[in-house]
Formats: sequence, structure tokens, C-alpha cells
Amino acid sequence: MVLSIAVAIVAFVGGMGLLTFSSDKAVEHSITLAKAIGMSPFLIGFLLVSLGTDLPEIANSITSCALGHGDIDVGDSLGSVLTQITLVPGILAFIGGILRLKRKEVAVVGSCQILAIMLSVSIVEKGYFTHLDGLFLVISWGLFMFLSSRAIPKKHREVIPTKRLYHILMAILGFIGVALGAYLLVQSIISLSAFLNVHEYIISFFLASIGTSLPELVVDLSAIRKKEYDLAIGDIIGSCVVDASLSIGIGQMLFPTRIQGELARITGNYALLASIIVLLVLVWRRKLDKKAGGLFLSLYAASYLLLFIP
Repeated sequence: MVLSIAVAIVAFVGGMGLLTFSSDKAVEHSITLAKAIGMSPFLIGFLLVSLGTDLPEIANSITSCALGHGDIDVGDSLGSVLTQITLVPGILAFIGGILRLKRKEVAVVGSCQILAIMLSVSIVEKGYFTHLDGLFLVISWGLFMFLSSRAIPKKHREVIPTKRLYHILMAILGFIGVALGAYLLVQSIISLSAFLNVHEYIISFFLASIGTSLPELVVDLSAIRKKEYDLAIGDIIGSCVVDASLSIGIGQMLFPTRIQGELARITGNYALLASIIVLLVLVWRRKLDKKAGGLFLSLYAASYLLLFIP
């Protein structure tokens, strides 16, 4: 037992180191690519970076469903939505200072996030998936990405010549490193939490989701350090859309499973409520500061009361 705990701790430290290094490279080359193709950092964060930082959830979805553990897929995906829309921006607000936002961009992609969560909750509350259910969620992700790309201005005022293929490859390698680092972290968290004897949906919703959301947090911290605030916000909301559609659906599309529908309904609806509150605050105030961050952290903390206090 002592050896297992030691291995888990080593995996945690190693995973965090790999995450930190890889995310910095991924953000660096994504920003360069965004400027090279004339796309706004916000849109790059929403379309590209969000997909890269959600590789752990996507990989977890396919693996868990293939092994017949659909609760891990749904719990991790919905838990990641809640973590990324409350805990991540809450932490960023206290570390990165005041982040100014563009109301139209947040409203457009935020609407897609709300719709994505509503669709996923309407499916998971049944307690089972079909191939078509999973396919529907995967297709909906593509539709949300397309609509957002059409509604948000693509052009950025700074267009620079660069080796696009090189930066694409380096960004991909960075995201692969992020996924591997997150995998190590998730495995260490699951190993350490196995002693609690808690249902795997709960573990996935509260613990695994923190591990798989670390790429978003680390990448967004890197973006803020580079003063690329739009990229960070785009990644936060884009990641929620990915988790509520593609991440849940892709594993179930290939390997449909039964899940704890009641748990999924309760936690999914809370993630929906928290998302609505966060997005309304951001659209109304057009900034992310410590006051908003405190509210978002409170929303995340309240989720523990939802299931652990009768």
C-alpha cells in the first residue's frame, strides 16, 4: 500500500511537470498560429486550444466506455464543465488580475455552451446511451463550433508571416504532452481516492474532473502570463462545449453504456445552473475580476453540498 501511494505521488509530480512544460509550448505556438492566419485569439482559444486541452476527457471517454464504465465518462465530462466554468476562472481572477471581455463573443459562445449542456442532460438522465445518442452529441459539437466561427469576427489586426506547418506541429506536440501529463495526474488521483470507497461517478465528477481540467488551468495561466486574455476566456468556454458534447458523446457513440441517470441529472442540472450564472455575470459586467472570481469559487464549493449533505 505504501508503495502504491508513493507511485501515485511520483505520477502526480511528474504529470504536473509535463503539463506545465507542454502547455506553455502549446499556448506559444497557438498564439503564433492565430496571428499568422489572421484569426482572433478568442476564436483560436474557443476552436483549437479547447480541443487540445480536452484531450484527456476525450481519451477518458473512449477508454472508460470501451471498458463498460460509462459513469466515469459522464461524471468526468460533466464535472469538467462545472470545474472549468467556475473553479478555473475563479482561480484566474485571483492570479491574473482583471480580465476585460468582449460582450458579443462571450454571449455567442456562452449560448452554445448552455445549449450543449441542455442537450447532454436530456440524454444522460435516461440512464443509458445508444449509438445514435452519442453520434448526436458529437455532431452537435461540430455544429456549435461552426456557428460560433461564423458569428465571431475571424480577423485579427496583427497578421504576421510565419511557418504555419511548423507551429501547427509544435502545438499538436504540446497538446499531446498536455494529455499525457493529465493522464498521469488522473491515474494518481484515482489511485489515491480508491481508498475512499465512493461510487465511481462521484469520484469522476469531483476528483477526476479536477485532474482532466488541469490542462485548461495551466494553459490559461500561461496565456494570461503572455497577456493573451481573449485566448484564455475562449478556451474556458470552448472546453465546456467540448466536454458537454464531444467528450461525452464520442465514447458512447462507439461503446454505448448504462449510467447512473439520477446522479447525472442532478449534477448536470447544477452544472447548467452554474454556467448560466457565470455567463450572465461575465456578459453583464464585461470583465473577470476578484469579485466575480469569488462568486464562481462559491458556486463550485456549493456543488459538494449538493451530493454530500442530505
